[in-house]
Amino acid sequence: MSVEVERKFLFDSDTLKAIEDIGDCVGQKQFHDKYFDTPDFKLTLRDVWLRRRKQSWELKCPIDPVNGTVEPGREKSLCTRYKEITNLPEIYQRVKEVIKVTCEDCKADITPSDEDDSWLNTLKLCCFAEFTTTRRSFTLKGEDGVKIDLDQADFGYHVGEIEVLVPEGADIQSAQEKIRHTAQRLGLNEERRVEGKMTVYLKRYRPEQYAILLSAHVL
Repeated sequence: MSVEVERKFLFDSDTLKAIEDIGDCVGQKQFHDKYFDTPDFKLTLRDVWLRRRKQSWELKCPIDPVNGTVEPGREKSLCTRYKEITNLPEIYQRVKEVIKVTCEDCKADITPSDEDDSWLNTLKLCCFAEFTTTRRSFTLKGEDGVKIDLDQADFGYHVGEIEVLVPEGADIQSAQEKIRHTAQRLGLNEERRVEGKMTVYLKRYRPEQYAILLSAHVL
């Protein structure tokens, strides 16, 4: 299991030129994401994000224990840190763990598969967000393990990400230092957290859920 450490940034033509000067474009792709939660937001209120990208499932969880609270000071940090789980049976067990507090009817012992989505109904999960993203990706010269993605969502929001993946239990501070150094090289001096695609999507299209997550200090 890996931990995804990333910092989002807004970009313009000057930022793009700076990226092209210190990095190599490794491709462009387009992907469609669907996000799932219970009707009363049991996952997202715990900062747990379940999505299907193409035919693959991914679960992003905060690296602190899932207990309904947000890591102290995290909302002020420029970087986010999430575990990334891609094994579907493990995702299923993890989701059951998060929602079982008030979900007594999700005890069915099933084996989920990419071809059968019935487990979503078992856990009362429904899609709350769906959008397509066009992404250009760059690797940096002389900076191992750092990736830059420039995303353009189909609902009109553009945002960049500086990302470092580290094994679970590895030194997060080292990853954050790499990100800080990369941001300096790109001339990114913004000292407030930039909104991600999901935050902007919720604000525009799911205002009730956005307000609840904002009040809970998840966003």
